Amino acid sequence: MGWAIAILFGSAVVLLILSFIKTTQTNSKLEQQIEHVSISVLNEVHGLEMQLRNIQLDAEITAQQAGAVPAESEEREMLREMLDLYKRGYSIESIAGKTKRNPNEVEQMLLPFTVQKGERGLVAQ
Repeated sequence: MGWAIAILFGSAVVLLILSFIKTTQTNSKLEQQIEHVSISVLNEVHGLEMQLRNIQLDAEITAQQAGAVPAESEEREMLREMLDLYKRGYSIESIAGKTKRNPNEVEQMLLPFTVQKGERGLVAQ
């Protein structure tokens, strides 16, 4: 009876050790997979940042060649803010209130960006 208990206890210890070894191997594989995924995500983010930088540089070059207002001007910042508010559904009056300008001035600044559907030309049928 004592030998049976000793054999069962010894086999339990061996199985416990094997279980720990398997768990650490599985965890290391999982950690490697997570590391590969994080590296690929970081590479994609880096690629997107480079594309965004190239787009910004192209826009700056195009604006410079076209003689547009520099991107850092106060007027350009105000126009960005107005256009953002307009695209989010704010009325001309509320945009004028937020930017401390009169509604007619806001409407004139946003006019090139507010093309009505009826204003577009008809395609020849």
